[in-house]
Amino acid sequence: MKVLLLKDPKEDDCGQDPYIRELGLYGLEATLIPVLSFEFLSVPSFSEKLSHPEGYGGLIFTSPRAVEAVELCLEKDSKTEVWRKSLKEKWNAKSVYVVGKATASLVNKIGLHTEGENCGNAEKLAEYICSSAERGCVQRDLTDVGKCVFVPDQHSLRLLTSDGQTEGESGRFH
Repeated sequence: MKVLLLKDPKEDDCGQDPYIRELGLYGLEATLIPVLSFEFLSVPSFSEKLSHPEGYGGLIFTSPRAVEAVELCLEKDSKTEVWRKSLKEKWNAKSVYVVGKATASLVNKIGLHTEGENCGNAEKLAEYICSSAERGCVQRDLTDVGKCVFVPDQHSLRLLTSDGQTEGESGRFH
């Protein structure tokens, strides 16, 4: 029997999408059809913010897309070498939070050390961040933030989402 699988293809260790492989074991012939397209907006603004870790107390990644955004910024602005030589280390001196293990794995691949990967969802990550930030770094419920957020230093309470906007401004990183 033929089935349509509405998702982006992903390769596993065997070089095949795990859904295609598993369905094939049961005699099903699956065809993958990607149903979503994705476009990053505000890349120049985000890239500029990413280049200045001294203005922030940390980073929050709530999805693999946020990691893609960072990688895109590094590639588009030819900052890969600067990332390896200095930016990565500057961000690693700060808190880098992630919402789950899959996102943590991708963040680790770009050289950042993470915390919060066992939270599993944005609400639990927000609780984790707020409980670890009782030192005064973060004073806000973060359950409604964008995919990647810069956590400001203790003396600044502005939050910056991955679209390069601060609180109160419009725009999202789509």
